[in-house]
Amino acid sequence: MGKKDKAAKIEHKQPMNPILIIAIIMLIVAVLTYVIPAGSFDRVTNEETGYDTLDVDSFHFTEGTPITFMGFFTSLTVGMQSASPIIFFLLIIGGFFQLIEYTGALKAGLANMVKALNGKEIILIPIIVFICGAVSSAAGTWEEYLALLPLFYVVFVSSGFNSITAVAAVFCGAGAGYAGATTNAFTVGVAQTIAGLPMFSGLSYRLIIYIVLATIASIFIMIYAYRIRKHPEKNDMKEIDDAHHEPLDIENTPKMTVRQKLALLVFVLSFVMVAFSVIKWGFYMDEMAAIFLIAALLVGVIEKINPNTFIDQFLKGAADMVWVGFLIGMCYAVSSIMQGAGILDTLIYYAGTVLRNLGGEICAIGMFFVQTLLNIAIPSGSGQAAVTMPFMAPLGDIVGVSRQTAVLAFQMGDAFTNLCAPTAADTLAALAICHIPYKKWLRFFLPLWAIWTVCAMIFLVVAVRIGY
Repeated sequence: MGKKDKAAKIEHKQPMNPILIIAIIMLIVAVLTYVIPAGSFDRVTNEETGYDTLDVDSFHFTEGTPITFMGFFTSLTVGMQSASPIIFFLLIIGGFFQLIEYTGALKAGLANMVKALNGKEIILIPIIVFICGAVSSAAGTWEEYLALLPLFYVVFVSSGFNSITAVAAVFCGAGAGYAGATTNAFTVGVAQTIAGLPMFSGLSYRLIIYIVLATIASIFIMIYAYRIRKHPEKNDMKEIDDAHHEPLDIENTPKMTVRQKLALLVFVLSFVMVAFSVIKWGFYMDEMAAIFLIAALLVGVIEKINPNTFIDQFLKGAADMVWVGFLIGMCYAVSSIMQGAGILDTLIYYAGTVLRNLGGEICAIGMFFVQTLLNIAIPSGSGQAAVTMPFMAPLGDIVGVSRQTAVLAFQMGDAFTNLCAPTAADTLAALAICHIPYKKWLRFFLPLWAIWTVCAMIFLVVAVRIGY
């Protein structure tokens, strides 16, 4: 059976396409716009953050504006427009990776790296978890890691692990970094500013949280990776990975040419430059995309790739990312429907009403679960902070939860759900890139999510008791 035939067979077995999952969610949310009453908080622009924040005491019900038939379909184009920076970033990344693959430099480099590790590849897991987590904790990186996935996908599958291991090492590390964010301006920075706290205050406790969560993630993934490599029959991704993965020929690795070495150096330096510029200069999607475009051109010059061939290969790689971009746009459409119908503020109001009746420690835990649920509707960390913290911060004052603890509940609730929510566009994109069915990912991740959740509850109880 050929590779294409195997891929077709596997895809036929896949129960549900990710795009279909999001389409169903869009339909459910559309129906809810006819069930949940519309409401609204007055909003005031915070001059320090630039975000609109809620006037807590201003909630009022409004005339319902359920999604219309035409509005349902236009929400998709609105979502695509909102997600355009991420979508175009992915298209450029796809083109860049295809060029590198065309040169043969990436496969040769990876084969040599795997050969050098010689059976010790499992040590890559904690290294990747802590590096990705540290960068996310400090600089708020997340979707940027999508660019690294094709690289780790090849390494881990060729090492006897699977695609789930690759996604987990990168994004569970990032999740731990977001939950224990130290200087993440997009989450803790915005949330603390809105809550009236000094920027990045309370860092030491959050650093402890990050180290604990990253350690747990590393151990969890390593146990999983060790089990599937020792017992291949327990690897439920094997058929899928075999169908989509081109194995590295470790034993017959060709010697790299000078041009390939230079191309690979440009490849590595492009990621170093992106990481440095994000932390040092606050670069985001447009600037990062520009760096990868420049790197692609340099690779073309080094390898003396014909201009027509360069364009053909770049467009081929970009085309492979189109459906992933479409998926991300649909995730953004879900939020567009809720905001357009006016039901998002109502959900926040109801959640706050419930929390008012709880005691300090229970309220802190309740804040965490409310933020966890709201993150499904508001995948953006900074957006969620802007919407919820004007309510949660003064609510904490009433029930005996410090504003610092309220921020902590927000960032952990935001982080964990990003790895499993059906509206988490970047996670779904990662699964799509590595051909991982959503159901199989949930089966892997939910036990870790449960462990992390118990840890979060303990961290919050401790925070309330020590007056964090």
